[in-house]
Amino acid sequence: MMRGRQTAGTHAAAASGNRFADLVTLTKPRLNSLVVVTTGVGYLAARAGMDLPVLAHTTIGAALVAGGAAALNQIAERDLDERMPRTLDRPVAAGRLRPGEAAVFAVLLALAGLVQIAAGANVLAAALALATLVSYAAVYTPLKRTTHWAVLVGAVPGALPVVIGWAAARPVSPAAWSLFALVFVWQLPHFLALAWMYREDFERAGLPLLAVVDATGRRTARHLIVYSALLVPVSLAPAWLGVAGSGYAVGAGLLGGGLLAIACRFARRRSSERARVLFRATLVYLPLVWILLLADPA
Repeated sequence: MMRGRQTAGTHAAAASGNRFADLVTLTKPRLNSLVVVTTGVGYLAARAGMDLPVLAHTTIGAALVAGGAAALNQIAERDLDERMPRTLDRPVAAGRLRPGEAAVFAVLLALAGLVQIAAGANVLAAALALATLVSYAAVYTPLKRTTHWAVLVGAVPGALPVVIGWAAARPVSPAAWSLFALVFVWQLPHFLALAWMYREDFERAGLPLLAVVDATGRRTARHLIVYSALLVPVSLAPAWLGVAGSGYAVGAGLLGGGLLAIACRFARRRSSERARVLFRATLVYLPLVWILLLADPA
């Protein structure tokens, strides 16, 4: 009898642990770590002094809102996730979490984040976080089923966290929007490279991404070159607007030139291997730009 109770207790603990893990997975923690970092960079780039409680409330709140948005996205796209090997084991798609309970968790998480930002920072930062949530879950998520141009809409919530961080420190200015523009444009080659790598998955799901509708990859290559080239002047805007100094401008220009060269390399011979190199280059690019930005104040 005692052994039976111990076994039942072990199974219950395992089930509880698995459920907790599924709830964490629902928030896409790896992706949303970028939200935390970008929000923090926005706060520090504002150069308004260091208030650790405000910074903590803002970054944690932004992470909670982003986690809620990610969960709502997985609920809405569970039918798509079921068709793609890369995503079919997500908690809702796999049936480990019911859509209703996942929705309750998502809404509570997002509300907690909004309240934390409003109370710990200010209402403007919370309003920007709400705009991030709505634009991602209610606009971008359904739009991506209909057009590959949805990537431009999806880049908006991806770029707003840096403005949330800035707004928590000081009033939003053109300088803050220059950081928004940098992250907005950076996401375009980042996502297009990812979409090319997994184009067969996206085609199986029926998503009309550019990598799917453009079988030859010529249009994808053109878009990559245009966006990567645009990133160079956009990345210099923070220096022009007094957020960073000349050292940042030189470094950002060199990094942008390198990314453009890798995009051109993909354009010459379009392959998954070269798309992966470009994708990894975008992952290296953004943290290096942030380091330069914070290390070289104007």
